[in-house]
Amino acid sequence: MQITLPDGSARDLEAGATGRDLALSISPGLARAALAVEVTDGGTTEVRDLDRPLPDGATVAILTWEQEGGKQAFWHSSAHLLAEALEALYPGVKLGIGPAIETGFYYDVDLSETDHPVLSSDDFPAIEKKMTELARRDSRFERSEISKADAVAHFEAKADPYKLELLDGLEDGEITFYQQGGFTDLCRGPHIASTKPIKAVKVMSLAGAYWRGDESRPQLTRIYGVSFPKQKLLEEYLERLELAKQRDHRKLGKELELFMFSDKVGPGLPIWLPRGARLRETLVNFLKDEQVRRGYDPVVTPHIGRLDLFRTSGHYPYYSDSQFPPMLESGTATIPHGEDPSSRTHEDDGEEQGYLLKPMNCPHHTQIYARKPRSYRDLPVRLAEFGTVYRYEQSGELGGLTRVRGFTQDDAHVFCTPTQVKDEFKDAIDLTMVVLRALEFEDFTAQVSLRDPSNTEKYIGDAEQWDAAEQAIRQAALEVGIETVEVEGEAAFYGPKLDFMVKDALGRSWQLGTVQLDYNLPERFDLEYIDENDDRVRPVMIHRAPFGSLERFVGVMLEHTGGNLPLWLAPVQVQVLPITDDQNDYAAAVAGDLEAAGLRVEVDTRSEKVGRKIRDAEVQKTPVMLIVGKNEAHAGTVSVRRHGLGDASDQGAQTPDALRQALLDEVASGLGRA
Repeated sequence: MQITLPDGSARDLEAGATGRDLALSISPGLARAALAVEVTDGGTTEVRDLDRPLPDGATVAILTWEQEGGKQAFWHSSAHLLAEALEALYPGVKLGIGPAIETGFYYDVDLSETDHPVLSSDDFPAIEKKMTELARRDSRFERSEISKADAVAHFEAKADPYKLELLDGLEDGEITFYQQGGFTDLCRGPHIASTKPIKAVKVMSLAGAYWRGDESRPQLTRIYGVSFPKQKLLEEYLERLELAKQRDHRKLGKELELFMFSDKVGPGLPIWLPRGARLRETLVNFLKDEQVRRGYDPVVTPHIGRLDLFRTSGHYPYYSDSQFPPMLESGTATIPHGEDPSSRTHEDDGEEQGYLLKPMNCPHHTQIYARKPRSYRDLPVRLAEFGTVYRYEQSGELGGLTRVRGFTQDDAHVFCTPTQVKDEFKDAIDLTMVVLRALEFEDFTAQVSLRDPSNTEKYIGDAEQWDAAEQAIRQAALEVGIETVEVEGEAAFYGPKLDFMVKDALGRSWQLGTVQLDYNLPERFDLEYIDENDDRVRPVMIHRAPFGSLERFVGVMLEHTGGNLPLWLAPVQVQVLPITDDQNDYAAAVAGDLEAAGLRVEVDTRSEKVGRKIRDAEVQKTPVMLIVGKNEAHAGTVSVRRHGLGDASDQGAQTPDALRQALLDEVASGLGRA
C-alpha cells in the first residue's frame, strides 16, 4: 500500500500498516512522540488512533503534542482517565459525556447515588492522585466495534441511564467502545495508544451542567481538568493561568470602572459606566470614520421585529435555541393598537404572531435595501449600524463581556452585484485588519468557516450557491495575501464566512472579526436590482463586523493589553495632579487647554498627598500624569510621568504647548492617521 505525507512525498508500506508503522518508517523518534494520525481519504479528513490500519492511498499526517489534533487526542484520553478515577473513588457514579476542549477536557457526572454526592476543591488532590496512579499502569486504549444490543446490555448492567440515552441516537454498525484498564466507555475516539504519556494532571474547576444543555433535565457536575506529557509543561501552564487571572477583564473592568453587571438588571446584560462608555465610543468613532472613508451609510433599526421577519430570514426557527422567547400576541387574529390590518401576512395560516428581540441586524437591513427600486448603477449599497442584539445564552456559559445576552455588533451589510463581490469582500478583510493592527493584535489566523457536508439540514440555500460562496471567500483571501485554514461546520446557517481567530498576549485564541458571504437572504427576501440588460436579478449580500461585538472585543482587548490601553483609546488619557490646593487653578487651566484640543483629561483635586494621587493614577493605568506644584505653576510647565515605563516613567518638565502637540501626534499615530 502507498501513503502520501503532507509534503507530497510517498511511503510504501505493507498492507494493513498502521499510523505507528508509518511513523517508524520515518524515524524512531517520531514514533515515540506520535500521539495520533490525521487521515485524509476520499475527500474526508479525520483524526484516528495511532494503531488503526491506514487506508491505501490516503494522505496521512503524524500528530504529536505540538499539533492541535495530537493535543485533542491526548486530552480526550485524559477525560477517560478522569472517568476511570471517578468510578474507582465514587462507586455508583453515573457518567455523561467527556470531551476534549480547547484548554483540556471535562467530564459530566451524576454523583447523586454515591456516598459523596457533592464535590469541592478539597477533593481535587485525591482525584489527581488516582489519575496519576492509573496513568502509570500504562493501560492501552483498545477500540472495539460492538453491536447496539451488546452496548445496551453493557450499560443496562451498569445502570447508566445517560449512556443508554446516547445509544438511542446511534445505529447498529456505528457504535464503538474504548477500554483502558478496567474502564469501558461509549466513544468514537480518537485516543492515544496508552495512558503512559499522561505524566501530569490537574483538576481545574467544577461547574453545574444540565444534561444535554436542557434546563428541564438533571443538573450534572462538570469536572474540568488538564493534562500534559511533562510536569514542566503543567507548571508553565499554571503560571500562564495566574497571569491570566491578573489580566481577567472582569477584574480590570471593576478596577478601571469600565462596566458592571446587576442581578436586578439580569445576568449577561452589561452596563457601561462613564469611563467604559468613553472607551466604547472611542472605538465606535474610530470605526465610523473608517466606514465613512469607505462609502458606508449609517442606519438605525429597532431592537425588535415581527416573527414573520425572522421566519423569512430563517433565524426563526433555525436560531431558536439561542433566542429569547418571542412576545406572542393573544390569538392569531389579534392586531396591535393602531396597526394597519393589511400589513399582516399570516392571519389565516395558524402560525403564531408576535415580536422577537432581534438576534441579528441583517433582516432589518434587507428591508432598508428593499424600500425602493435599485439599479446596478446604485450598487454597492453599504449599510452600517452599531446595533444591539440579544441571544439567550445558557447561564453557565456567560462570562463577563466575552459571553453575554445583550451586545452591540459593529454590523454592516453590503448589497452588491456578483462582479463586485470579490472587491467588496477584500475591502471588508482590509478594514478588519486595520482594526486589528490599531489594537496591536498581530497574531491571528483567518479561518474559512464552511458548512458541515454531513449535516446539510442545518443550512438554508442550495449546494450550488454554497459552493460559489465558499470559493469566492477562498479567492478573496488569496488575493489579499492572508493565509487561511478551513474548518467544516462553523458556517452561519445562511452562508460561509471568514472568521479572524486572534491570539492574545497569553497565547489564547479568540474569534473576533468576521466577514460573511450570503446568497440566501437576498433570495428569501426577494431582493433585486435591474441589471445592464433591464433584467431583475438578485444582489449578493456581505455581512461584515470587524470588532465582532463591542463587548467581546473590549473584553479580549483588556486581557490582551492587561488594561494598559494605548493613548488614543484610553478613556482618560491625561490626569493632572496638583501637589497642593494652591495649584488647582493652574491645573484646571492646563486641563482645559488639553481638553480644547480634543484630549480626555481629569484633574485630581482631592486633598491627598501627591504620592497617593500618582499611585491611584497608576492603578487606573492612566497613560499620562502631569504633576504640577509651585515651581511648575511659576514656570508655566508640567512634570510629565508616563504609565508603564518603569525607570523611564519620569519624563521631566515640559511646556503645556509642546506636550499638547506631542500627545496629539501620538494619538494620530495610534489611529494610523499620522
